[in-house]
Amino acid sequence: QVTLVESGGGLVQPGGSLRLSCAASGTIFRVSTMAWYRQAPGQERNQIARIVFSGRINYADSVKGRFTLSKDNDKNTMYLQMDDLQPEDTAVYYCHANIRTTSEAYPEPFWGQGTQVTVSS
Repeated sequence: QVTLVESGGGLVQPGGSLRLSCAASGTIFRVSTMAWYRQAPGQERNQIARIVFSGRINYADSVKGRFTLSKDNDKNTMYLQMDDLQPEDTAVYYCHANIRTTSEAYPEPFWGQGTQVTVSS
């Protein structure tokens, strides 16, 4: 089994920064993709940043230039550096990964438990 554990959320003032982490552990042969999603109250869960196996990273327009995704392949850990946070960034942030658990398995989707980010003065 695979577990994704997020950390780093919290309360921050507008213009502040936070760094989220997502650590994947368990039976992992290969991590295909990892991504950050967020879900504000009453809204859909949306992808905001993604890294694929090749290392290519994509960002949603809403966070481009303010958020930076990085990944430590040795630790199977993904990070999201969030700068210049604004009240509209308030949401629960989720980690998602497509992971092959064996060399013969297809990638399976896994979700973290979510971490709350609140931007308020």
